[in-house]
Amino acid sequence: MAYLCLLLSGAVLLVNGLATLNRLPWRDAAILNLAVGSLQLLLGLMSLAGGAAPLLTVTGMFLFGLTYVYVGLDALLHLGSKGLGWFCGMVAGLGLLLAGAWVGSDPLLAVLWLAWAVLWGALFGSLALGRRRMDPFIGWALMLASPVTATVPAFLGLAGTWPAGPEAAWVAAIAVAGLFCAAHGLARREMSAPHRATPLPPGPAAGRATLS
Repeated sequence: MAYLCLLLSGAVLLVNGLATLNRLPWRDAAILNLAVGSLQLLLGLMSLAGGAAPLLTVTGMFLFGLTYVYVGLDALLHLGSKGLGWFCGMVAGLGLLLAGAWVGSDPLLAVLWLAWAVLWGALFGSLALGRRRMDPFIGWALMLASPVTATVPAFLGLAGTWPAGPEAAWVAAIAVAGLFCAAHGLARREMSAPHRATPLPPGPAAGRATLS
């Protein structure tokens, strides 16, 4: 179930990145967030009740599920995004703790949690602290993180070939660092383009300007 949740998360990360960059309306992204988030919460409850997954794994399923549901509701109900930003800040801290908890038994997963914590932290900076110039970076980082931290690892897990050694973790760490550097470069180009001289509000807040 955890790998299925990760596969679905890849789709949500991609769509949320496109919506943050105003490539599609946030109303469309909100529906996907609510659908996937609700499903992940249900699968998390089933795993918790059946004892089919470690508590750390179930915790991750709940954190992703709650985030997606909150994003969807924030966009559709025009909640203002500030509360969502502070929630993302809390989850970023928990992500760092989960990365530390997994580093011994599953170093690859620890690297992935570190990457996700960075994404949640960036959303905290934009939505809670009002640093809206981060939006282009967030949009590109979400899009690039979709295959690197979610879709490809999910397929490896579903195929029963999840890499367990430290070598895979180092490769993932280099790939993650590369994607964040690429997102920074793409964001700078986005900001320098004439039609994007003034950045639009991020995430669900952008939905109010486009739909929302």
